[in-house]
Formats: sequence, structure tokens, C-alpha cells
Amino acid sequence: MIHKITLYTATLILAAAMMTSCTTDPNSPGVEYMPDMYRSPAVEAYVDYGEDPYYVTEEVAAAQRRTMSARKPVAGSIAFKGDDKAFGLPHAYANTTEGYELAGAELKSPLTTTASNIEAGAANFELMCTHCHGLEGKGDGAISRNGHIMGIPDFSSKLKELPEGKMYHTLMYGKGLMGSHASQISQKGLWQIIQYVQVLQKGGQMPTFDANGVALVTETENND
Repeated sequence: MIHKITLYTATLILAAAMMTSCTTDPNSPGVEYMPDMYRSPAVEAYVDYGEDPYYVTEEVAAAQRRTMSARKPVAGSIAFKGDDKAFGLPHAYANTTEGYELAGAELKSPLTTTASNIEAGAANFELMCTHCHGLEGKGDGAISRNGHIMGIPDFSSKLKELPEGKMYHTLMYGKGLMGSHASQISQKGLWQIIQYVQVLQKGGQMPTFDANGVALVTETENND
């Protein structure tokens, strides 16, 4: 009995030695036992490989493989194409004094000035900005009235001529005691706030709108 066990063991050792010595490639891992257990297939992104054709037929499986499996983005995702593609791009100006000045000279809003955009901007302004700037943008918010931050400038006087590009740059990066709002508000939302601030720059005077709610461009604005 002992002889048979010894012979069986020796046979196993010999077989294992022969299997591991069959290759001369020093980089080879040798013979792998059930490699599918630890070497997963390379699955391509956005591809549905379908069910097993054995159960659903090759035609059904092929149709499944031709169907993109990516899910729709969650609510609130910022689109990188379509009507809102301009609001999915990174801010192109550096967080420097030079970048601030360049944004003021070059950066223009991708949003059409409309009554609905100004209304949305006013709602966000009330939620995110009035504690410092005040309801009418006069710099008399609660933080200023309580003496925490003094000298917040008035949009209709000191900041009356502030270009929209500088406003957006400030909202993206922050400036002075004002912090960045890029993580709290979408890019489109920031531009909507700026449209409302432009109303405050004119003392609260709303632009004239056409029948579709789009602001009419005045002759003065055309000259600018």
C-alpha cells in the first residue's frame, strides 16, 4: 500500500515538473490552471455583449451586442454637447490678474438675454449672493450690516461698468474676500446670475423684450 502511494506521489511530481518545464520563455508564467478564474475578458466600454447565444440564439445575442449599454446621465449632469455644450467646457482663463483682465476684454456670455434667464439669475442671486451684496446689489447684505465685511461695492455705482467676463472670472475663481461659486452653481447658472447683475447695474431697470421674451438690443448696446 505504501509502495502504491509513493509511486502515485512520484508520478504527480514528475507530471508537474514536465508541465512547468515545457516552455523556454523566461517571461511565461507556465501552465495556468483554469485561467478564466482569474483572467477576466477585456470588456469594451459601452458594449453590451449580450446573453449566451446557446439560450437566446445567435441573432438575439448579436442584436444585443450592437446596442449601446451606457445609461443616461443622472439628473443635473452638465451636457458636453447639444444646446448646452458651451456650459460643459473648462474656463479658459488663468486664475491670475492677467487672466482676470483678459477675461474682461474677451469673454462674452454664451447665453441669450431673456426674461426667463434673468428670472433664474435673480432666484440664484437671492439664494447665494444677497447675504453680502444685498437684495438690490448695493453691498448692504446681512454680513455687511452686522459689521463682518465692510465696503462691499454697489453694482449700480462702483461696479456699474464691470464687464461680464470679469464677473464670470470672479464667480469661477473668487476674488478678494469673495470665494469661488463654481462648485455650488452650474456654468449656465453663473451666467444667469450675471444677466441679473447687469439689471442691477442699471439700477434695476429691466431690458425691453420681444414677444418671445428675448431682450431687444438697443442702439447704445450695438455701438458698444
